[in-house]
Amino acid sequence: MGVNLCEILTMNQISQAEHVIPVYSLLSCTGAKDFAIFKIKPFEVLGGLQTPHRHEGYNISLLIHGRITKYIDFERHVIEGPAIICVGPEQINQYESAEDAEVICISFSQDFLISEMRGWVACWECMFSQVILNPGEELMSELVAYSVLMLKEFNEDRTKRDVIIRNLLNSMIINIARMGSDTTMVMQVDTITNKLVEQFKTVVDNNFRSTTQVAQYADMLHVTPGHLNDVIKNTVGKTAKQIIDEKRVMEAKRLLFWANYSLKEIAGLLSFEDDSYFNRFFKKHTGYTPSVFQREAREKYN
Repeated sequence: MGVNLCEILTMNQISQAEHVIPVYSLLSCTGAKDFAIFKIKPFEVLGGLQTPHRHEGYNISLLIHGRITKYIDFERHVIEGPAIICVGPEQINQYESAEDAEVICISFSQDFLISEMRGWVACWECMFSQVILNPGEELMSELVAYSVLMLKEFNEDRTKRDVIIRNLLNSMIINIARMGSDTTMVMQVDTITNKLVEQFKTVVDNNFRSTTQVAQYADMLHVTPGHLNDVIKNTVGKTAKQIIDEKRVMEAKRLLFWANYSLKEIAGLLSFEDDSYFNRFFKKHTGYTPSVFQREAREKYN
């Protein structure tokens, strides 16, 4: 089904009042809550995608053929089909151009996934950190086949539609996750442990701009800071504090590259005491001061 995505994005842009970068919803245009799928030709709808934006939920795009040039966060990508583009809800997108491109876009919430699958794919969202994946022809054909079946179910109001779509989506994600070089991406983990890790990641995603201490997250999850840190360290390989800090650093980079805010304003948005503390924190984690990172990143692509 072809979709005028430009109109969709115009009509369903989430209020910018609470967002530095506009957030677009591919779900609400259909009245869907947790899942939507579209087949589009990006060069026909670039007008609605050339503004820097985030997407609500997780998005997997299958570039069946053609070429797309777009920014994802602060990196410019020239993507040749066939390719898989995986973008999480916090990543910033901006299309630059598209040539003879045909794309199947899938948008979904984490809650739409089967909980058993999230337990088996211990780091299912890790694939979203890879952004661009290049499958072989055989795997791409399989993924397109899953997508065609999901499109058919999505466009027809039949019994158990969501059950079928959910199972197809989970199968697709597992197949994509198996492409990763990290063998821990697909594994069985202890249910209780995995649940705590998942809950921690969720509360960090929702609160990292204002909540910065491990003890605060431990209180939210009703565990001790020591137990939380041990579970996160043993499962993810990083301390809880490292995960929190990495989220803050990445958001700082995004705002430095895309937003027209002063360093003091960005420091305030990320709950730093002042811009001097933000400067020290950013340099400690990146090796650059915020101003140097901003200048060099923008000079690289402008």
